[in-house]
Amino acid sequence: MPVRLGPAGIPLSCKGRTIIEGMDDIISLGLETMEVQTVRMIAPQHFEQYWQAGVLANKTEFEMNIHGPYYSELLGNRVERGRSLTKIESTLQAAKTINARHITLHAGHYGEMGRGRAANEQLANVFAGIVDRVHEIWHDDEDIYPVFPWLKDGTPSKIGIETSGRQELWGSLEEVLEVVNHVEGTVPVLNIAHIHSRGHGSMRTSEDYGEMFDLVRETIGTKEFYCHFSGVEHRTGNAMHYTQIKKSDLNFEPLAEFIVEEGGWLDITLISDSPLLEHDAMYMLQNIEKARHKQLERKAREDRRRSLAAQTGRSAEEIKARELEIASARKQAATAEMKQKAAAKKSQEAKPEQDKAAEASKEAEAKPKAKSKSSKAKKVEEKAEDNVFDFDEEDDDLF
Repeated sequence: MPVRLGPAGIPLSCKGRTIIEGMDDIISLGLETMEVQTVRMIAPQHFEQYWQAGVLANKTEFEMNIHGPYYSELLGNRVERGRSLTKIESTLQAAKTINARHITLHAGHYGEMGRGRAANEQLANVFAGIVDRVHEIWHDDEDIYPVFPWLKDGTPSKIGIETSGRQELWGSLEEVLEVVNHVEGTVPVLNIAHIHSRGHGSMRTSEDYGEMFDLVRETIGTKEFYCHFSGVEHRTGNAMHYTQIKKSDLNFEPLAEFIVEEGGWLDITLISDSPLLEHDAMYMLQNIEKARHKQLERKAREDRRRSLAAQTGRSAEEIKARELEIASARKQAATAEMKQKAAAKKSQEAKPEQDKAAEASKEAEAKPKAKSKSSKAKKVEEKAEDNVFDFDEEDDDLF
């Protein structure tokens, strides 16, 4: 079950912005592939670093891939197709230079052709011509010591036809599979975010992924898959823009579960299209490792049950049921203990408030007593004043 992961472009964390430095960073992260982006144009000065990347990829068996122009019009008129094929030619030359395993291409809008058999037939003819051109480029160097040594022993790049994420663009999964099934040298590029968006959020469970991979295998008979993955925001069957995986309703965990549990027959390359690039590629790698650990734990439990069943004479199902009962009882006890702790904590927090209330009550009771005491003292003072007054009057009588 080979699974290779990498980013769509030079990693964000790469201090240098060359492909070579990006490859070094990707390898240091424990990833195994990357997809060079030539989605708008290829500058001639880039071919030197492309060649260096090809040499490094050839020596280290690092998988290189390349993405062609986004804006293709392969279903347009002759002028529009010619313009698109000119841009694709530059991508094919770059693919040869970097020793690319896959070249990802788009078909573009349906245009006046619309959906249906005619559009699929035209694209089959166009992609068949592109495959022929790849073979010409790959075998045009007859030098004994070629500049590109991988051309002698390697196989030409495969033309990948990518699924699209919008209703007005050619590229539903069924359309892609129909063309790939008729053109040797092409492979489907399963952009999961696009398939999810076009299907109104269809990729949610491991069963959904099982159905998708089974459909591809049954249609074109392959075990090799080239996939793109990213979070995505979508509306009404159309992808709006990529997001990081954690901020999307497209979760990676079901795909990781399928790869580990049922994907032993897969040879899969996963490219991170996320805005976080290598960070989400690492996130995908971590999820696959978690799924593997869960699988190992489950198998260990099953082996233990079988061993106990052989020792005790009970069935593995009975032992499993007993384990579930014990686990449920422990969970209930833990829940009750947590509730008790929460109640005790709440009581402790409430005690100072009660003490304050008691003190306030004592103060309130003490105030009337003080008031009555004050009033009594006042009466004594008044009486004392009366006595003095009387004494004075008596003195006056004496004189």
